[in-house]
Amino acid sequence: MYNLLVAQSGGPTAVINATLVGILQGAHTSSKVETVYGAKYGIEGVIEDDILNLNELMKDTQALATLKYTPSSALGTCRYKLKDWHMDEEPYRKIVETFYKYNIKYFIYIGGNDSMDTVDKLTQYCKIHKHDFVIVGAPKTIDNDLNLTDHCPGYGSAAKYIATTIAELERDTAVYNVPAVTVVEIMGRNAGWLTAAAALPRLNGGNGADLIYLCEKEFNIDRFIADVEEKLKQKNNILIAVSEGIKDKNGTYISEQMSSGAVDNFGHKYIAGAARALEKLVRDRIGCKVRAVELNLMQRAAAHIGSETDVVEAMLLGQKAFHSAMDGEGGKMAAIKRVSNDPYRIELITVPVDQVANHEKMVPLEWISEDGHDVMEEMITYLKPLIQGETNIQYENGMPKQYKLF
Repeated sequence: MYNLLVAQSGGPTAVINATLVGILQGAHTSSKVETVYGAKYGIEGVIEDDILNLNELMKDTQALATLKYTPSSALGTCRYKLKDWHMDEEPYRKIVETFYKYNIKYFIYIGGNDSMDTVDKLTQYCKIHKHDFVIVGAPKTIDNDLNLTDHCPGYGSAAKYIATTIAELERDTAVYNVPAVTVVEIMGRNAGWLTAAAALPRLNGGNGADLIYLCEKEFNIDRFIADVEEKLKQKNNILIAVSEGIKDKNGTYISEQMSSGAVDNFGHKYIAGAARALEKLVRDRIGCKVRAVELNLMQRAAAHIGSETDVVEAMLLGQKAFHSAMDGEGGKMAAIKRVSNDPYRIELITVPVDQVANHEKMVPLEWISEDGHDVMEEMITYLKPLIQGETNIQYENGMPKQYKLF
């Protein structure tokens, strides 16, 4: 009998551990897997042989129940760029050595776009070198930008947090009888899915953000100032939501004037600062009271206001990835196909990981208003089912209980 290895990669979310729980539940009922191991800190843990025995650490159902609602990556994470094996084969050799050492037949990697790139590269390497390992991806990203899946685990909970925060900020800013502008910066480098959630308070009769700018459309500074001035004629206090990755017509990030120019391991620029740039712009050009709010890390793993739909789907996708691995479907990623909106129904599928890796799914332009500062009803229809349900978090001493693997 063979063993299974699982690892988590990329940015934390509120439900990535629910996917891990789904994999563990699949293994508990399977006769094909003896031991489930976990690699600490993503693929780096596989390379460095930093491995945990999850059978020993997760013996009882109570531990699984707590882990299911524990935010962030219980196994740790990384942002490790696996180069093409022709350029640097040593990491691949070490990964294969770890697989053989622990009698690993199946490897499931939970993560986003860059993680699916790792799944694809490992799959191709093992195929070429005739290593009989089954490598499968399980999706995760609050950015919701993975190709070939309707949406990604982590997105629904992050969207719920953003919608709730915008609704609360709307109440907070509406109490003053003086002209004021609040600019809220929301994560999203190239895809504006998260920022679109700023419209969701309209479901309950609120305004949501008065102006919403996604990174899919060119951002024009003069048009932005005109939009703000027009809104200030209609009401004293306006709330603006912007994607961190808004860019001008030349593709230059609005925030670049405030960034260091540094990049991460994947060559992505650090681009936080769009709200502060717009705060200064409004202060200089309009002169009213203005402040910038950067949601930053808070939106990633806010399990206290997570979506139960998101938790359940994350767990189901973990189970789907496990069963796909057992069926020998290497080089695939578990994914969601939406069947209907109302009633909300989905189907779990698998898709070729090489068609997911290094592709970004953007918000359809037809879901963005023609004037570029709002979203259309199709976006709210798409989002509404994903934020449904309240999580059954266990509390102790007034605080949510969390499970730590190490």
